[in-house]
Amino acid sequence: MEIKVRAGDITQAEADAIVVNLFEGEQPGGATAAVDKALDGAITRLVENGGIKGKSGEVSIIHTLGKLPARMVAVAGLGKRQDLDLDKVRGVAGGYCRSLRKLNCHRIATIVHGAGIGGIDAEASAEAVVEGSLLGLYSFANYKKPEYEDIAEIVIVEREGDKLPSLERGVCKGKILVEATSLARDMVNEPANHMTPSRMAEIAGEIAGKGKLGINIFDSSDMETMGMGALLGVSKGSNQTPKLITLSYKGDESSERAIGFIGKGITFDSGGISIKPSKDMAEMKGDMAGGAAVMSALSAIAQLRPKINVVGIIPATENLPSGSALKPGDVLKAMNGKTIEVMNTDAEGRLILADALSYAVKQGLSPLIDLATLTGACIVALGTGYSGAFSNDQKLLDKVLEAAGRAGEKLWRLPLPEEYKEQNKSEIADIKNIGNRHGGAITAALFLGEFVDKTPWIHLDIAGTASSSKESGYVVKGATGVGVGTLVELALSLAEGGICT
Repeated sequence: MEIKVRAGDITQAEADAIVVNLFEGEQPGGATAAVDKALDGAITRLVENGGIKGKSGEVSIIHTLGKLPARMVAVAGLGKRQDLDLDKVRGVAGGYCRSLRKLNCHRIATIVHGAGIGGIDAEASAEAVVEGSLLGLYSFANYKKPEYEDIAEIVIVEREGDKLPSLERGVCKGKILVEATSLARDMVNEPANHMTPSRMAEIAGEIAGKGKLGINIFDSSDMETMGMGALLGVSKGSNQTPKLITLSYKGDESSERAIGFIGKGITFDSGGISIKPSKDMAEMKGDMAGGAAVMSALSAIAQLRPKINVVGIIPATENLPSGSALKPGDVLKAMNGKTIEVMNTDAEGRLILADALSYAVKQGLSPLIDLATLTGACIVALGTGYSGAFSNDQKLLDKVLEAAGRAGEKLWRLPLPEEYKEQNKSEIADIKNIGNRHGGAITAALFLGEFVDKTPWIHLDIAGTASSSKESGYVVKGATGVGVGTLVELALSLAEGGICT
């Protein structure tokens, strides 16, 4: 799909549909008023009789009947003016694009929503329109013909020509973020017989080649040499070879310091010997969403080129039951020398992350941010709207929360109380891999904290947000690509400059 920016009058745009907007409880203004005039007051009349309310997410279609070059107008509701933010702009764009696609619109022209009287920066709005539109139109069609023909072109029309350079920058960044988020969605949506640890490594190679990133792929023998007994222990039940994938971006040649992004890469999780119930087990193909987010974020960072160094680490394996599989009661030794009593083989994500975090610490990476579909307990605590955030460093957490806010990804801080560590104590090893049923997301995070030493660290539990069961705004059913935007925005905020800024 092509995304263009043009100077001009939205009423004169040659397109299948043009898009304007309306705040809830207000009369048409600006570009909407101009379109309303061309339609002989049709929008105003619909507002007055309640046909258009302007509520957030509302899309009202008006056929122009030859009064405009476009054959239809979409009036997008922005909700209350005081509630408008960039994430709502994303959601609005996703909603009207899907509505227009169903009406066989192939060329759409739109204004930037919320700019001007809405109080939103025009460049940021252009970025949000691109992100919302393309992510809202995303579909995974590798094994099934798409239901609708896709939109071929979206043109952002701006009356003031001097604003075009800033809008172009917004479009540039938006397209890069969409490409990365779509890659993460694609990876998570792939069935597990296709998205194996080896395939993840191949995709990492493709990302590295395109973005000129450093790459290392470690296999079982390398893990043996490095003492990664926890990762190897999880992999024992599968015939698929485990991989430890590292991607490195060098944006600051003057510094050896690098931040570390670590993503859980369980390409299928049956629970191992502690096998999961069969209901919904197919969804466990998505247990590598953290790893997909890290890889995809590195692909975007490589294109945006901020002045910062970033290393992504993805431990990838399956967790399956077999005669050679890890058993409850087994004891493993992680890379940092800690011994782990395995009480439940379905608490495997924290095991592979233990070695990945230990490796990151040994490499001197700081700060560390890990992403993992780690615990059902986090879904119980926060539902599917928020990812859980845990940290040993408040300043770092503040930066991550700010980055997530810019990306439109919702995080909620959960505590790391010392007294909960009691649950992870083992009688025969340094630590056990699961506590009791209370505070499971917290005890899992505390387990990971044993492997970061004193390094500033954030753990993001994305179990509830990595996929969606419904369509809303720019979120579609299936994988969401959560985490990509937060990681990219964090890297940009800690860096200097970038290609689109």
